[in-house]
Amino acid sequence: MMNSKVSALINEQINEELYSAYLYLDMSNYFEQRGLSGFANWYKIQAQEERDHAMLFYQYLQNNGEKVELLAIAKPDKVFAKDMDVLQAALEHEEYVTSLINNIYAQAYEVKDFRTMQFLDWFIKEQGEEEANAHELITKMELFGNDPKSLYMLNQELSTRTYSAPSLTL
Repeated sequence: MMNSKVSALINEQINEELYSAYLYLDMSNYFEQRGLSGFANWYKIQAQEERDHAMLFYQYLQNNGEKVELLAIAKPDKVFAKDMDVLQAALEHEEYVTSLINNIYAQAYEVKDFRTMQFLDWFIKEQGEEEANAHELITKMELFGNDPKSLYMLNQELSTRTYSAPSLTL
């Protein structure tokens, strides 16, 4: 049986991942309204990834005989004045999610829940990639965002991103 604190943290993480999906849909909507459909696509795919992450945590709890309690998903409360605000908010959010996953890992380590630690290894690697992607997008926007032609090309680049489901076996 899973430690009750670890189980509760994973249950909360489901909600956090679903909120992340909601937040990224809001970011996608911001860019769609700005006419930057490539950026909108990039964040829409981010939303899909976060939803899948929530389902991985959901399935993990179920596979371990734990009750899943679905919590209310908060409305995104960020107001974006400029494009860079969105990118920086995304990076901050990914850093926050990393801290949550690290906290679950630390709790699992404390109670010697090696199965959960192994499960979380994938998410730790994934968060490293998420933060790197957010940093890269900020760097590109800093380099090219003020030039309309370069912004157009960056938008085109982001429009080519496609979705692929995570390959984590539970």
